[in-house]
Amino acid sequence: MRETLSNPRIKTLWQMVWPAVISAGVALAAFITIGHTPPIRAFGLAAALMGVVLTLRRFGAVLAIIGGLALAFSPAYWSQTGGTESAAFGLIALLLGGALLTTAVFGAGKRPLLGAAAGIVLFAVLFWVLVGTPRSLRLTTFFSAWALFLMIDALLTANPRPDGPPPASLRPYHTMGLLLLLVLGVLNDPLFTLMIPAAALAMGWSRTPLPRWYWAIFIVMSGVGLVGVSQLYLNTNWWLYPAAEAQARGITVPYVMADGWRAGTRWVALIQMVIGQFTLIGAALGVIGLTRLARWYPPVGVVSMVAYGCYGVWGLVYFGSDQAVLLLPLLMIQMIWVTYAVYTFSHWLQRSLHVTTEVAWLAPVIFALLPLLLLTRIVGWV
Repeated sequence: MRETLSNPRIKTLWQMVWPAVISAGVALAAFITIGHTPPIRAFGLAAALMGVVLTLRRFGAVLAIIGGLALAFSPAYWSQTGGTESAAFGLIALLLGGALLTTAVFGAGKRPLLGAAAGIVLFAVLFWVLVGTPRSLRLTTFFSAWALFLMIDALLTANPRPDGPPPASLRPYHTMGLLLLLVLGVLNDPLFTLMIPAAALAMGWSRTPLPRWYWAIFIVMSGVGLVGVSQLYLNTNWWLYPAAEAQARGITVPYVMADGWRAGTRWVALIQMVIGQFTLIGAALGVIGLTRLARWYPPVGVVSMVAYGCYGVWGLVYFGSDQAVLLLPLLMIQMIWVTYAVYTFSHWLQRSLHVTTEVAWLAPVIFALLPLLLLTRIVGWV
């Protein structure tokens, strides 16, 4: 056991993932005990949370744990707890094993990319035949969290800061992993198509040559997703209904109204939804985090803003009561911005006061009040 932990690669991996393990473990316990969530479903929600925490890991272990728990205890994320057991996650794991086996068999020769492509195709076909299009919100949450992690990690690998490590080409888990998540995400729920523009921008910014078939899959899945979105959300009599009137009358229907983005009341409602998740201070920190991120990590700032914008426009035109849950990718990005704002505030304090030990814990301690406040709301203490 000691020899295993002393292995440099394993030690480095553990140092990266332990905040995600702790955050997911605490959230898992809360999902099962307080949220009365079946174990498999709770594990799925915790696994999705790990993707977000791994993204936040670059801002420090403690801030990553706190940010992950704040997202877990937000009203939209917490609304996925409870319910009955589902075999969806078990089936996904089974199909993933088959896809990985196919990838290993075909990739054992001189064409590893062909093997990866074969694994993706097999997974997509089996998923479509056996699962169909269940529109599982929990699967969408899982795919969104890990797609964001792969995009941001790819950007920071290929476009690091000048004082960071030298730029490097993307690894197969970046390219093939993101492609797999996009395929599964769109097949599970066509609305996942909103993630494709940011993913394409991230891959295009990666400085890594990608084969034509890779981009062809992007195009095909975009078409499949747009057709699905049109059939599910747009092809209704509500399309031309005045959005301002619908907002004033409190109409909630799971469809899109075309002029929703032009109604000022819809913008107010969207902002109030974000504030309702992370409080007014959290919303303000998100704006600060974006401005700092766009300056110090421009590729990450731009790509995250594109993804946020796509889901934000959807939030303006969609009138369903499940709006907040469908906008969980937007809320994940919001938490990334919030955590980065706290991270930069902590560094600013240390530089301004010329001390490190005494001030290093001030920002995390204050930040920890956010998940505590959200948890007290859940248990009904406030």
